[in-house]
Amino acid sequence: MELIYTEKELQKTANAILAEFSTNIFAFYAPMGAGKTTLIKALVKELGAVDEVSSPTFGLVNEYADTHGNPIAYHFDFYRLKDEMEALDFGLEDYFNVDAYIFMEWPEKIPSLLPDNVIAIKIEILDTTTRKISMV
Repeated sequence: MELIYTEKELQKTANAILAEFSTNIFAFYAPMGAGKTTLIKALVKELGAVDEVSSPTFGLVNEYADTHGNPIAYHFDFYRLKDEMEALDFGLEDYFNVDAYIFMEWPEKIPSLLPDNVIAIKIEILDTTTRKISMV
């Protein structure tokens, strides 16, 4: 599946992604500044989270909940990891077994830890306002 979108079309794009796949684990591959966090923000909003979405660069993981306080998504940013052991040390594998969505930025830092059912989303910058995503 491929989609081309602008920031104005983010919610529609997020809805299309969530409708397309039955899995709940997504890995986002893109260069710095391509809009990984922005797209994840739209996905989390589409899921009904009440929390403000931000990049978990320093904390590694952010949890987002619904109006009842139930976790509906976990957002990881592996950019600052030195190696895969750091991800194992904070219990990454346990998150793969929760009943919530998992959104991962910089998954190329943990290639051997990614589960088989992960959906890879590659974001390509077409111009200053337009992005192309490919999903497999």
